[in-house]
Amino acid sequence: MQSGIINVLKPPGMTSHDVVSYIRRLYSIKRVGHAGTLDPAAAGVLPVFIGNATRLVEYLADADKSYRAELTFGFETDTGDDTGKITNSRPYIRPKLSEIKDALASFIGVNEQIPPMYSAVKIGGKKLYELARQGQVVERKPRKILIDTISLITECETGIVFDVTCSKGTYIRVLCSDIGCRLNCLAVMSFLVRTRVGNFHLEQALTLEEIAANKEQAIQTADSVLTHLPAIVLSEQESQAIKNGRSICCNQSGSDLIKMYDMYNTFIGIGRETCQLGGHVTLTPVKILSPGL
Repeated sequence: MQSGIINVLKPPGMTSHDVVSYIRRLYSIKRVGHAGTLDPAAAGVLPVFIGNATRLVEYLADADKSYRAELTFGFETDTGDDTGKITNSRPYIRPKLSEIKDALASFIGVNEQIPPMYSAVKIGGKKLYELARQGQVVERKPRKILIDTISLITECETGIVFDVTCSKGTYIRVLCSDIGCRLNCLAVMSFLVRTRVGNFHLEQALTLEEIAANKEQAIQTADSVLTHLPAIVLSEQESQAIKNGRSICCNQSGSDLIKMYDMYNTFIGIGRETCQLGGHVTLTPVKILSPGL
């Protein structure tokens, strides 16, 4: 079974689920998943996991993400972007450059954000966008997000373009609206491209056409999502014990999770290092991705 990760450049007009379905058909494989949903109108990095590598989605789902967004002043929509129905509009005074930079900088750090109605967040077992399509608006609790960096790229008469690096769960559509509020302007997101998810970057992302033309070369190894973890090479006996779900003794690395490889440098999976009474350290299997599983 093929296994690994594909750094997909999702085109605008496709849902993340559409991309997963395309990859499933292209590779004739059922086990396909992705890390970090992108809005249909958005483009950019969408890591897609296939085969046994789908078991590692959780290790990228919480990674920080980077975006380039265009914000347009003067109106609001029901979706928060320019694909929605206009719900409000009014003339605005063009903010000064210093005001724009101050407004952007004010969002750096921990913020609270209310999920938009047109989102996949579930309330009462139903996705918000399903309720929104029925004309319903329900109360949503604010969620904490983290903006690591945000910077102005360019400005024009009708809006601005900015880069942002943020935590999981950040809605850039909502951020655009909130930036508008700080500037006393109505605002929507009019363009969005995701430039990074964890260690997957836009520069290395492949279009669907490129993937179809070089199917095998498009697949990165499953451990490419775990570059932040230290690694350990196990003996044949240790590898067999780990694959059978048993703990082994190891030298302390100072890390909680560790990538494990066998003596042939084949990625086995992830183990957890635990210090036991008496000072000895054990390595316990957490996720095993042995070939053929």
